[in-house]
Amino acid sequence: MDAIDRVVEQWAQEKPDLETEPMAMIGRVARISKYIETEIAALHKKYDLKLGEFDVLATLRRSGKPYRLTPSGLIESMMLTSGAMTNRLDKLEAKNLILRSHSKEDRRSVEVQLTKQGLVLIDQMIIEHVEIQKKLVKSLTATQKKNINQLLKSWLNAYE
Repeated sequence: MDAIDRVVEQWAQEKPDLETEPMAMIGRVARISKYIETEIAALHKKYDLKLGEFDVLATLRRSGKPYRLTPSGLIESMMLTSGAMTNRLDKLEAKNLILRSHSKEDRRSVEVQLTKQGLVLIDQMIIEHVEIQKKLVKSLTATQKKNINQLLKSWLNAYE
C-alpha cells in the first residue's frame, strides 16, 4: 500500500460513492512528475540553465545542421508564447550559447543558431539528460515501459 492507496482508502470510508480511481491515477502521475522534475532540474542547475533554456538548446540541436531556427519555429516546436521565448533567448544569448542574426533572405526575419559553445554544451547535457531518464525508469521492465508509454500516449492524445 502506498500513500495514494491510503488517501483513496480514507475517501472510501468518508464518501463511499466517490469515484477515486482518477484521483489515484492523477495523484501518482503528479508524484512521479515531481521526482522527475527534481532530478532533471538538478542537471540543469549544474550547468546554470533553466528547463526552458535547455529546451531551446535541445530544440535547436535536434533540428539538424546548421542548428538554426526562427523564433516562431522555436515557439511552434515548443508551444510557448513569444514573450516567454524572447526571455529565454535573451538569457541564452547572454551566456553565449545562441546567436541571433537577421536572415540573409529577409532582413526583417531573425534566426536563432547554436554557438559552438552552445553545441558543445547541449551535446554533453543531452547524454546526461538521457542517463537520468534511464535511471528514473530503471525499476520497470521493458514490457512495462512499452505499455506505460503507449498508455500515456493515448491519454495525451485526448488533449492534443
